Amino acid sequence: MSVLLSGNQALARGAYESGVRVAFGYPGTPSTEILENLGQYGPAVYCEWSPNEKVALEAAVGASMAGARVIVTMKHVGLNVAADPLLTLAYIGVEGGLVLCVADDPGQHSSQTEQDTRQYARLAKVPLLEPSDSQEARDFMLAAMEISEKFRTPVIVRSTTRVSHSRSLVETGERRVPERAIAFQKDPSRHCPLPVWGRRMRQELEERQAAMAAAAAESPVNRCEMRSPQLGIITASITYQYVREVFPEASVLKLGWSFPFPDQLLRAFAQQVQELVVLEELDDFLEEHVRALGLKCRGRELFPPCGELSVAKLQAAKDRLEGRTAEPRAQSRLPVPELPARPPVFCPGCPHRGLFYGLTKFDVVVTGDIGCYSLAVFPPLNRTDVILCMGGGISMAHGLEKAGEKRKVVGVVGDSTFFHSGITGLLDIVYNRGTATIVVLDNRTTAMTGHQDHPGTGRTLQGEETIAASIEAIGRACGVRRVRTVNPYNLKEVHTALEEELAAAEPSLIISRAPCPLHERKPVGPRHRIDPQKCRRCRACLKLGCPAIENHQGEIRINPLLCAGCGTCAEVCKFQAIGPVGEEGK
Repeated sequence: MSVLLSGNQALARGAYESGVRVAFGYPGTPSTEILENLGQYGPAVYCEWSPNEKVALEAAVGASMAGARVIVTMKHVGLNVAADPLLTLAYIGVEGGLVLCVADDPGQHSSQTEQDTRQYARLAKVPLLEPSDSQEARDFMLAAMEISEKFRTPVIVRSTTRVSHSRSLVETGERRVPERAIAFQKDPSRHCPLPVWGRRMRQELEERQAAMAAAAAESPVNRCEMRSPQLGIITASITYQYVREVFPEASVLKLGWSFPFPDQLLRAFAQQVQELVVLEELDDFLEEHVRALGLKCRGRELFPPCGELSVAKLQAAKDRLEGRTAEPRAQSRLPVPELPARPPVFCPGCPHRGLFYGLTKFDVVVTGDIGCYSLAVFPPLNRTDVILCMGGGISMAHGLEKAGEKRKVVGVVGDSTFFHSGITGLLDIVYNRGTATIVVLDNRTTAMTGHQDHPGTGRTLQGEETIAASIEAIGRACGVRRVRTVNPYNLKEVHTALEEELAAAEPSLIISRAPCPLHERKPVGPRHRIDPQKCRRCRACLKLGCPAIENHQGEIRINPLLCAGCGTCAEVCKFQAIGPVGEEGK
């Protein structure tokens, strides 16, 4: 059957057809929809959101050891978190097939870095498959499972933002579940990488590498498309689609199984063309190896090392390759009017706004984290000073204080991030006698990636009711004695809490709790309006950064189509010019 699927939907379909029984992951754009779509296949596949990517991979290893086929999903920075178990798993090997679906984000559309997952495959010495469209996403998932079980190794299937979110027709098939009992077979010499056995595993890993490289050279996942012998291009992933459009006359070596490097295939292709070019996004991963083989090629000097590639960028590379001066080309065939700038801001009614507005009243250093609340770094709030990684909002606060920072330090994380990797940082502060104030912005969901559940929501990925972990109880269990919960829409309550906790000579934990209005799909309260007769145009309400509050030719007004009714604007107005629609007689 032929159906129109996104790359993420096709990866989920491929996992289902390959007989996956269990799937684990942590949401992160552009990978999130893989697990969400796989969960729709009902009881045939058990799916769960894990607290973080390390836990997800470790749970997947357990399922594989029992003989089940399993996948793990994450975005590229999530693989940093899962790197510890991945590198050891490459030594131990797998029983049931285990595939990591990792989505890279060239161009940093929704990520703090654009690191290249291919480097992790080389570091861990595990196979890497790179689909270039939705059909290959489905097909490569099936191939990855077979490779995993044949060589008893974890396999990485690397997607990118364009592959994950683009749609194309996919020929689907039936589900095929391996006929084997699910039961763990005890074998310490295979499953325990203690030095006495680990040294042997290390040698076996090298032997497995050589065998996989030979298999990759003969695999139909890699293919040569011979056309003109004058130019040969080695490429992979989404770049292949751009190459076919910009270089229709060129011969192409399209790598789907790009690591271990298929040296025999690379050499054979190079011998058939007069000029060899390597085109790839992000790192010069393929080009570096092609040169190491002693093959003369061009690559990095033809296109930029940063950002995602495109047809326009490859056309410019073609101009340079052929000795022409690159001419500016229109990005669109249709005229696009100049649009006004739209700086990123919190949504109308966002509960995070009240907390960060409260922080503007104090001279503190704010260490932020990864989530919607990262937007507090921008005007008019300007209330986040540094952002590093998931959980770093807590740990950096402790480091700043211990380094001797004179101002009080406030560490901020979200609720999902707290469960992901914030608890250990909080424990570190208490254990090592820190005094930082930590704020958990609890909007009852993983908002930035599309409102997924987490251990604090009381629901699983598959919609089952479960125990909701208490941030307050966890904080007290870590040893925090000063724990309090505030309503971020009550600015006086927020100010009082911050004032008291910042004055404390010990660590404190503030939970700012109110649900995300977008997730709730309903307004926080009644719409508000500004009475033009009472408004003094002091612009205090504009400092909230609410997109519903507009400055139209000097007149401050509230857009009724955007107002979510949170009421924080009424709290900051000293002249009682703002109130719910209807209270002032309209």
